[in-house]
Amino acid sequence: MDNSLLLYGANGYTGKLIVRMAKEYGITPILAGRNEENIKPIAEQFGYAYRIADLTDASAMDKALSGIKVVLHAAGPFKFTAKPMVEACIRNGVHYLDITGEIMVYEMAKKYSAQAAEKGVMLMPGVGFDVVPTDCIALILKKKMPDAVSLKLAFAGLGGSTSRGTSTSMAQNLGRPSAVRKDGKITPVPLGHKSMWLDHNGKKIFVMSIPWGDVSTAYSTTGIPNIETYTNVPPRVHTVLKFQSLFNWLLRTSMAKNYVMGKIKKMPPGPSDEKRARSKSVVWGEVQNEKGDIARAKLQCAEGYTLTAISSLIIAKKVLSGHFKPGYQTPAGCYGEKLVEEIPGTVML
Repeated sequence: MDNSLLLYGANGYTGKLIVRMAKEYGITPILAGRNEENIKPIAEQFGYAYRIADLTDASAMDKALSGIKVVLHAAGPFKFTAKPMVEACIRNGVHYLDITGEIMVYEMAKKYSAQAAEKGVMLMPGVGFDVVPTDCIALILKKKMPDAVSLKLAFAGLGGSTSRGTSTSMAQNLGRPSAVRKDGKITPVPLGHKSMWLDHNGKKIFVMSIPWGDVSTAYSTTGIPNIETYTNVPPRVHTVLKFQSLFNWLLRTSMAKNYVMGKIKKMPPGPSDEKRARSKSVVWGEVQNEKGDIARAKLQCAEGYTLTAISSLIIAKKVLSGHFKPGYQTPAGCYGEKLVEEIPGTVML
């Protein structure tokens, strides 16, 4: 197997998890990032080569991608970093993978599909928890009900917590609306405009609507024209968020974002190994057709960051082995609904 994989953002929380697990999947990555002082110590610790390049420097990126077959991009916020990396990958004939959950990144990547296909390159954003399990559930349900016209997807992290990097990406979207897919089009809606209770092992889990990546990806995978996505939050948080629209103007200001970023910088990088090991995730989906028939599916899988590291390496290994489709692809669309079952800890419920 070709091992020419460049892991960009190797010094981030999830990037370090990927570095630690890479050898288990027969991959010897070349580590990369903007600053040598952040990348070199990790490379030396694990015995990997490294390259330094800033995404804003096209010539430096071209040099960094020399001899590379696949980029696994783990440096967010992806709303800022994905486009230059996608362009560099297409320019150099390199496959692009990332771990984003941002709708705008998926939609951006779709616009480059034809260019990528001409170069024989695959673009697959979202090879982690964003959105592998939900994408697989979406395809399972589409096959159960081929005439489905609406899809609801929900996920709940049980016992986990958020990394500093994820929180930073969320902060960049403060004051922005949520989104759904309505009649085939992405449509802005208020954050948390819908909510519901889900059953899991005899317990009720409260979930509210959010702008998860499947608003983009599940449509590509299934063609279902109406899509809503949900995650678990305490009901009291949802109550507060219902009034967010009144303060969106303030949340979009640099003052508000700087305040939030100050708080984020004081957070730990992410959940500890012990916390991740104790945690798990539940993914639920429901489809409905025009007659009102309903089909549901549910799975339990590893904690989100653990799953992201594993699934990104599983997919990277497939691409390195020549198993890919040129152009923009989704995980389940390319590798099928059973992809999630290749990840240890996944159980269909």
